[in-house]
Amino acid sequence: MTGHLRLGVNIDHVATIRNARGGLHPDPVRAALLAAEAGADGITAHLREDRRHITDADLDALVGSISLPLNLEMAATDEMLGIALAHRPHAACIVPERRAERTTEGGLDAAGQHNTLAPIIARLSDAGIRVSLFIAPEARQLDAAAKLGAPVVELHTGPYSHALTDAEVAVELARLHAAAAHGAGLGLEMHAGHGLTFDNVGPVAAMPQLAELNIGHFLIGEAVFTGLGPAIARMRAAMDAARVAA
Repeated sequence: MTGHLRLGVNIDHVATIRNARGGLHPDPVRAALLAAEAGADGITAHLREDRRHITDADLDALVGSISLPLNLEMAATDEMLGIALAHRPHAACIVPERRAERTTEGGLDAAGQHNTLAPIIARLSDAGIRVSLFIAPEARQLDAAAKLGAPVVELHTGPYSHALTDAEVAVELARLHAAAAHGAGLGLEMHAGHGLTFDNVGPVAAMPQLAELNIGHFLIGEAVFTGLGPAIARMRAAMDAARVAA
């Protein structure tokens, strides 16, 4: 048995549903408050450059309304740096961002973007914001994150989550295991997320090096059928069960 694994609930797609029709419903802040009641340890929100889901007004409201730590996902741009410094979230997770993508499709190239990332990480850190980098489970990216001074990395679990065969799942799970161990050995706090569901979260949650999982789209989708609180509570229970069994 290992320690408590935190669950960060990403509420982006509550805003996606709202924005499909306009108006105020459903409210991402209400979702964040329900998530707290259901057992979430933090709230994640991605303020994209095109504002396709979370908006600046949502961010203002979240900062003023929730007691859980807020993890702001953001691109490595001057605009987003300024917004983060103005709002002072608990954490800022730097993610790659392309306008044409439907969702974040890959990890940040920390190894290839050192000169871009270094000053942004330094400014965020100086402001007391915990910086994380969303990266592929690769040793070179973990090494680069450590050199950049980012205290946290979030391993991209998309390839594992979307693997179609048992063999592919085994390969991707082995990559995550190796990356979690390597990153922990570098002194990084290890998180993971993207595409996790009730059915595949167990092997990831069982990894002792991981401190936090961030899950969003699946939970919002399940909420259509069961309600948001029960969906989060079930994910919380699945994560806890995997930790107890580890």
